[in-house]
Amino acid sequence: MNHIDLSAVLASKSFCKWLGNESNPAVEFALLGHGEYNLNYTFAHPASGEKLVLRIPMGSQMHLANQVRYEYEALKLLFPSGRTPEPLYIDDTKSEFPYGFLVMSFLPGGALNYQEHLPNAAQCFADIHSLSISPESHLIKPRNPLGAVLDECCAMFQKYLDCGFADSKTKTTISALLESGPEIITNYRDSGIRTIINTEVNSGNFLVRPDGFTYLVDWEKPLFACPGQDLGHFLAPTTTLWKTETLLSEAEIRKFLGLYCAKSSKYSDPQMLWDDTSPYLRMNCLRGITWCAMAWVEYNSPGRLLKDEFTYEKIKYYLTSEFLEKLREDYLTG
Repeated sequence: MNHIDLSAVLASKSFCKWLGNESNPAVEFALLGHGEYNLNYTFAHPASGEKLVLRIPMGSQMHLANQVRYEYEALKLLFPSGRTPEPLYIDDTKSEFPYGFLVMSFLPGGALNYQEHLPNAAQCFADIHSLSISPESHLIKPRNPLGAVLDECCAMFQKYLDCGFADSKTKTTISALLESGPEIITNYRDSGIRTIINTEVNSGNFLVRPDGFTYLVDWEKPLFACPGQDLGHFLAPTTTLWKTETLLSEAEIRKFLGLYCAKSSKYSDPQMLWDDTSPYLRMNCLRGITWCAMAWVEYNSPGRLLKDEFTYEKIKYYLTSEFLEKLREDYLTG
């Protein structure tokens, strides 16, 4: 089931007042898409005709009591970049609808293609990461961002270990791969650069206009952390192979980082950026497979609301011996 009854949204007096029509506004919602933990609908403002997006977080991967408020406040910080949706309305009361929800501007564009749009993505990342974000913002601030990624990996994988119906060989293989995590942390020399980051920069979360201007949407899990975490996630094989068949070479990765550096207000030295990014690239290989392990458990447990067959097939592939061994050989050894 990937749809829910939205009649209660239109019964919300505050929402209808914001629309300018306090009774029976002429609004029709159309499903735009969904992630693993959210639903997104488009609708036209009944007065202006402007196309808008209704976003409904169905849960919180960050274990937040108020997921929708966290996203809304992050979008307010991000909007000056020109690369993200404008937050327009929020209802986090759950008084008339069982979920918090927000309304944001609709952004046009098609999917990012790694072969064509790496320069566009570099500019988009640089504009977002160059924002001046106060350490006192509401954003979660991991004391050790790279270590926090490994902690997240272990927590996600624990759900696989504990489920009682997981594959024993997969358990053993991923457990062995996770042993590379502490070594990655030990060898990391953190530059200390911090800003707002997305943390989930799959190619499907970018929108590329025909003129090449690129947006980054889906700000479910932003942090105040190292830009290298976003870049490492974006470039990691577990990300590039998720929606495409792309596997970037080290030369392609370094070229991308050079393009980013040329536009960044925080990095001028490509080697420093490489040093900040490459450990996160390796750690995000672990994050990708442990997320898949956790998601596999959720997909095979009763009561899950949002399900996507393509995602489930990719999850199963990432947990195969063939794929896990390839990660070990190419990214998690030495």
